[in-house]
Amino acid sequence: MTSGFFHIPVPKNEPILSYVSGSPEKTTLKRALTDARSQQIEIPMYIGGEKVYTDQRIPLSPPHDHQHILGYFHEGDAGHVEQAIQAALNAKPQWEQMSWEHRAAIFLKAADLIAGPYRARMNAATMLGQSKNVFQAEIDSACEIIDFLRFNVAYMGEIYQQQPISSQGVWNRVEYRPLEGFVFALTPFNFTAIAGNLPASAALMGNTVVWKPAYTQVYSAQVLMEVFQEAGVPDGVINLIYVDGPVAGDIIFKHPDFAGIHFTGSTKVFQNIWKTIGENIHLYKSYPRIVGETGGKDFVIAHASANPKAVAVGLLRGAFEYQGQKCSAASRAYIPHTLWEEVKNYMIEDLKTFRMGGVEDFRNFINAVIDERAFDKIASYIDRAKEDPAVTVVAGGGYDKSKGYFVEPTVLETKNPQSLTMCEEIFGPVLTVYVYNADNFEQTLELVDQTSPYALTGAVFAQDRYAIELASAKLKHSAGNFYINDKPTGAVVGQQPFGGGRASGTNDKAGSLLNLLRWVSTRTIKETFVSPTDYRYPFLAEE
Repeated sequence: MTSGFFHIPVPKNEPILSYVSGSPEKTTLKRALTDARSQQIEIPMYIGGEKVYTDQRIPLSPPHDHQHILGYFHEGDAGHVEQAIQAALNAKPQWEQMSWEHRAAIFLKAADLIAGPYRARMNAATMLGQSKNVFQAEIDSACEIIDFLRFNVAYMGEIYQQQPISSQGVWNRVEYRPLEGFVFALTPFNFTAIAGNLPASAALMGNTVVWKPAYTQVYSAQVLMEVFQEAGVPDGVINLIYVDGPVAGDIIFKHPDFAGIHFTGSTKVFQNIWKTIGENIHLYKSYPRIVGETGGKDFVIAHASANPKAVAVGLLRGAFEYQGQKCSAASRAYIPHTLWEEVKNYMIEDLKTFRMGGVEDFRNFINAVIDERAFDKIASYIDRAKEDPAVTVVAGGGYDKSKGYFVEPTVLETKNPQSLTMCEEIFGPVLTVYVYNADNFEQTLELVDQTSPYALTGAVFAQDRYAIELASAKLKHSAGNFYINDKPTGAVVGQQPFGGGRASGTNDKAGSLLNLLRWVSTRTIKETFVSPTDYRYPFLAEE
């Protein structure tokens, strides 16, 4: 085996392609969308080196065209969960012994595959399967997953280089071992990049993984799995299963080799997982790592000195891009009475120009919400808001699921800062605005901090630097990602490590070195070159 101190390629954020009319990327992507819609594919599970097909076939449809069938995925059962765990454990000895530079090369190759030959197909799968417009797909299923893969390799190198000092005659070293057992990656529908990063980041550090994606993300998950295979991820290192959550959890969280969970999803589910792990703690060989990013009730607060147009654009983009289905989406806003009319007018003016429809028409800014369950939940919040005498519908409020799960971008104004839609996570295109007295900025900051149990993202708009400083201090624990004069969405790997506290998760910052540290268990080694041969210390000598 050759040896060397290898220099990792310096990562740079993947450029976002424009998809303007006549561009080669637009032509290629349009063709990929047409090809995907023209066929129905069969999507297997991937366990060890096997593609697993079952008798239980579940259809996949575009949320914006739910009568069209893109294909079927093959649902598994408890037996497949057990097989996936065993495959991960079987693959573990060889994988964790592989030299780190070879693990690095695999995931760097995966990044280049997505940046190149898989880009159009990856984006098309995300657009059709998750109803994302071309820009939202590009920044997610192309740029962000590429960034995760490349930057994580660089962070791995930084971690391995962190070593203790050594005294004379001694060499101290730290080994960054993978966890003892397997890691469970439970991934969401809304970001293909998150779905790829949760299993890949743990695997990069030498762990083997059982990966269960949300059913509504399976269509793009299988493309990621093909990329991982072509990049050279060995059989059994990442095992992709489609099994009902409680069925998978009942087996995984009772297994003695369960070593950790990498999770993005709802707060309620994560809290139940944490409780279950605690109840089963006596079963495990080691204390499992619990890493999770959950919900948010993300805020925007404007100071009287803010630029009204900037506030309006920040709210429109922050609340309505990808139909508000981002954990970071702006869903409650606090606007001073001195600015509200101007901000409102700018928003109404722009909302009139929003186009809503399928992702195949690149002119559409708004697409469908993910499925009927989400549609019904969002619609019920809108209906209840309409019945609340404290609430006025400023814009939107309509919905229709006859062809696709379409909900109009909805702006509500409330006179009650504790109204339902100011407090509860909706996960849809609904923004509620509370208009406060401009003289009560500091009191309103306290209101922002105390209204929600979540603390994921938030933003302040102001030109007055004292106001910005006050907001930064008062809202210190209100958001793990805090934005000044910008929307509270769009964190970029390597620039804004992402994660929140309180009910929003463990704040282990995806897209940073901090997250990768959770997937290793260190061993300290002290080597003494010339060992003592006499137990006596000098102080024992006679006076």
